Amino acid sequence: MLDHIFLTVSDMARSTAFYATALAPLGIKHQHDYDGRDGPPGHPDLKGFGADGRVFFWLQEGVAAGQAVHIGFVGQSRSQVDAAHAAAMAAGATDKGAPSARLYYDPRYYAGNVLDPDGYSLEFVYKSWQHGAKS
Repeated sequence: MLDHIFLTVSDMARSTAFYATALAPLGIKHQHDYDGRDGPPGHPDLKGFGADGRVFFWLQEGVAAGQAVHIGFVGQSRSQVDAAHAAAMAAGATDKGAPSARLYYDPRYYAGNVLDPDGYSLEFVYKSWQHGAKS
């Protein structure tokens, strides 16, 4: 399991607001701001998002490299995937695939895809065989 990821974004305020809205349906919230001055020389300021007592998704400001990254966020149900996709679209995402079964992977693979404001590919995904049978 991954512990954390840093995503470089071009506009910290815009991306913090975007991810706060887009990830809320999954129970992922903006939880911590890290002042880079508290770390070693050159450490960036960070905005941390997480759930269940863990902060695992961090934003840092810099030169974004859209489409260089694809991140899949776990949904616990199809309805969570639907809600996250809708929230991301309402927050300014570009649609990259409405929520549906991704039959080319598996009939139980349900996902919705968007591009964030910097062009990063996001997938909200529910795999019933991995996350329990919910609708």
